Amino acid sequence: MLHSGHVAFLEEAASHGDLYVGIGSDRTIEGLKGRKTVYPEQERLYMIKALKVVKDAWINQGSGLLDFEAEVQKLNPNILFVNEDGDAPLKQSFCKNHGIKYIVSKRQPKSGLPSRSTTALRKDCLIPYRIDLAGGWLDQPFVSKLHPGPVITISIHPDYEFNDRSGMATSTRRKAIELWQTTLPEGDLVATAKLLFAWDNLPGNDYISGSQDALGIVLPGAARLWYHENQYWPEEIHQIDDNQTLDWLEARLMLLPLQPRSNNLKVLEDIQLSTESARALSVASQNLWDALLKKDALAFGKAMTTSFHAQRTMFPLMINDEIEQAIIQLPPTVLGYKVSGAGGGGYLVLFSEVRIPGTLGIRIRRK
Repeated sequence: MLHSGHVAFLEEAASHGDLYVGIGSDRTIEGLKGRKTVYPEQERLYMIKALKVVKDAWINQGSGLLDFEAEVQKLNPNILFVNEDGDAPLKQSFCKNHGIKYIVSKRQPKSGLPSRSTTALRKDCLIPYRIDLAGGWLDQPFVSKLHPGPVITISIHPDYEFNDRSGMATSTRRKAIELWQTTLPEGDLVATAKLLFAWDNLPGNDYISGSQDALGIVLPGAARLWYHENQYWPEEIHQIDDNQTLDWLEARLMLLPLQPRSNNLKVLEDIQLSTESARALSVASQNLWDALLKKDALAFGKAMTTSFHAQRTMFPLMINDEIEQAIIQLPPTVLGYKVSGAGGGGYLVLFSEVRIPGTLGIRIRRK
């Protein structure tokens, strides 16, 4: 959906030299976003090539975040120029390995024109996403039977079209879109979440999606969902909805983009469950909630990381080499981190009192 923000981005890129543009194929975008493109690739290519600042353009033949790899190696450019949404550690590493300067756009609109983004223009769906901050997997009875405990979630605005299979409850969100198209219905929030959970787990499914996905999408603010032994639905639900606490949390949370989780990855193929790890997960999750209530940044960050380490002990496939390298390269200002959702890719959720370059900010939904 070509708009003035794209043109300003390309004009900024062209200020560095001859501009060559690789665009994502329809296949790649559907794989990343879980939806078909509004304009097909040949139409998008025609529009980009028609811009006077563009020397040449093509459709990238690869897939994923590095779909441009073969074309870049053939062109051998001096610079790879990306926007803030497209910034990712994987691209930075690629450029470093190939001696290419890496520049992230300042994303300044043309003077006198409004700021534009594709997500804002689409406005076709206001269904939220969810982030689980701690305790994930305790909504599965095969884990909670070892030790009960809470899952902590937040519901966030769809300011970005987060990549599919990224641990942001994208599959459950698609089910919500099937039910309600563009916005959540008014009325009893817990009843709405129960309906979404049921629709997400119709009879015949091989795997039961955890109820934290449905509740995390529907309930505004931050939620503490307490799962008793062997239960699919939480026994207790507590929410934080005061703006002061949510503002504090929102200012310190950010997402570092990674490759989406591979379609072939089955996190449950290698699990190493133990009562000790389930207890550690439960305790860390409760500690995070307590730290949030006190707005204790150090304790919050420690609890987030501890919860994540308990998860990866039980589910080793949550981590791969790319995630490991991204964690190693995190600056010391990061107080806490975890992988979004079931891991294997998607995003690193970071907690820091200093904004980390290359990350996306989030907006927590309010009542």
